[in-house]
Amino acid sequence: MTKKSPNPIDRHVGSRVRMRRMMVGMSQEKLGESLGITFQQIQKYEKGTNRIGASRLQNISSVLSVPVAFFFEGAPTGTAGDGFAEDASPAYVNDFLATSEGLALTRAFTRIADPKVRRRIVDLVESLADAPAAG
Repeated sequence: MTKKSPNPIDRHVGSRVRMRRMMVGMSQEKLGESLGITFQQIQKYEKGTNRIGASRLQNISSVLSVPVAFFFEGAPTGTAGDGFAEDASPAYVNDFLATSEGLALTRAFTRIADPKVRRRIVDLVESLADAPAAG
């Protein structure tokens, strides 16, 4: 018997909890303390392996100072016959923003006021990504 994989919505909501927690600089332990649960339970929520109940999601939204709807932004949508359709943001975008590097890069990048400088940074990153690995 194979282990059941997390539901795509549960994974998405969990990744949004992680992203927001990291945005406000809160540890899993601190969030767990605020909710009266262990950091291990927070880990399971963030991975989507455990579903977050409605009242718990309301509490998380309060602690992280966002509306409940924040956790569903960009969530995969289901339509009859095709399972889960691709959402507006590909999964790699949410995965990237859920990392500390992705969050730091996004924060810094959005503080750059000059659009020409932002474009040059994008060009630089694309050229570095296309360059053969040194070694």
